[in-house]
Amino acid sequence: MELLEQVQRRDTKMIRGLEHLSCEDRLRELGLFSLEKRRLRGDLIAAFQYLKEAYKKAGEELFTRACSDKTRGNGFKLKEGRFRLDIRKFITMRVVRHWNRLLGEVVDAPSLEVSKARLDGALSNLV
Repeated sequence: MELLEQVQRRDTKMIRGLEHLSCEDRLRELGLFSLEKRRLRGDLIAAFQYLKEAYKKAGEELFTRACSDKTRGNGFKLKEGRFRLDIRKFITMRVVRHWNRLLGEVVDAPSLEVSKARLDGALSNLV
């Protein structure tokens, strides 16, 4: 467990009335995500920007769209690829599997703000 996660666990235990709950339940009660979910959220937001908005041109180099008629989940599936060590491409390896599991309403959001709100709802349902 990383130091930041230990600090998060310790600090949420100090809140009166929540000390008897598990760490996940304390975070849920406080409306917070674990550090792992926050990292994933940041990666998915960056992927949205690369694929849909601000960095769309660069996104064409980073991500490959999967050609498939199976649109279960969302219609904007990505293909996992193999990359040589290139720091910019690490995000693609971390995010593709999660991106493909997102619902269409998150992936096809009209703006980044709408996507963030829908993504938060989807992530809060993850265990």
